[in-house]
Amino acid sequence: MSTAPTPTPTGSSKLDAAKQVAIANTPEKISGLALYSRFALAGAVCCSVTHGGLTPVDVVKTRIQLDPITYNNGMIGGFRKVIANEGAGALLTGFGPTAAGYFLQGAFKFGGYELFKQQCINYLGYEAASNNRTAVYLASSALAEFFADIALCPLEATRIRLVSEPTFATGLISGFGKIAKTEGLAAFYSGFGPILFKQVPYTMAKFVVYEKVAEAIYKRVDKSKTSNGMQTLINLGSGLIAGFAAAIVSQPADTMLSKINKTKGLPGEGTTSRLIKIAKELGLRGSYTGIGARLFMVGTLTAGQFAIYGDIKKVLGATGGVEIAKS
Repeated sequence: MSTAPTPTPTGSSKLDAAKQVAIANTPEKISGLALYSRFALAGAVCCSVTHGGLTPVDVVKTRIQLDPITYNNGMIGGFRKVIANEGAGALLTGFGPTAAGYFLQGAFKFGGYELFKQQCINYLGYEAASNNRTAVYLASSALAEFFADIALCPLEATRIRLVSEPTFATGLISGFGKIAKTEGLAAFYSGFGPILFKQVPYTMAKFVVYEKVAEAIYKRVDKSKTSNGMQTLINLGSGLIAGFAAAIVSQPADTMLSKINKTKGLPGEGTTSRLIKIAKELGLRGSYTGIGARLFMVGTLTAGQFAIYGDIKKVLGATGGVEIAKS
């Protein structure tokens, strides 16, 4: 760690001593790998905690999407039916791959978003990036999500198989191994197309709406005078609105992802042809099956993510990122 530079003497021993104390008490801003690894860790924790905690909601949402005839009484009715038929433990089906998958995805998503945002600023210059910040938010989040989905896809495929077929395997390790052995590694990425169609628009909407809502709030509230607790509440509120927007944008692809991962394709049937077939079968209305449960789930977890992410960044001292929002 670099040492703080010695202040220029003022000629007053008392003033010089005061300046030394001020410098010693000023936390050094981190940058580079140290900074972005902290962003990645904060993102990994916030996504793993929120997605893992909402596993029961995701189980019911997935059942509604895959079997709307049986699960036709909404989210509350779906909870009751799962518990009545399979016991309360069934609501935690897929917890392992959910927590592990979104730990990896969160690291790439949030860490990558901060990294790509900084690269855009470096390339465009601060003023141009600030004037075109919506485009910067969209491009940074899309790039980050692409790499995050490469890490997420195998674990998401395992989760959906466990939820849709409760007898398929006993957990993450056995389910992952069974898919690899019986269907090959390519099966983990059969849903990569739909996961991109779902996650990239979802993440773009999530980050741009969050940034815009937070910016609008801080135009009316002085951030430098806002308490840590109030900043957490602002992150919660901005994240909730961002989550609703992201859920609506990505719902059709989420339904298709659940469908394509439920069963193996026919011999010689490609992913694209399967997607087209599923889209035709669903129609617009069918693609929004389970939207109520997903609005609740995505709104809640996105609010939680941004609140946890902001708080962990403060704890880790990850405050060196460049902000381009206009105050």
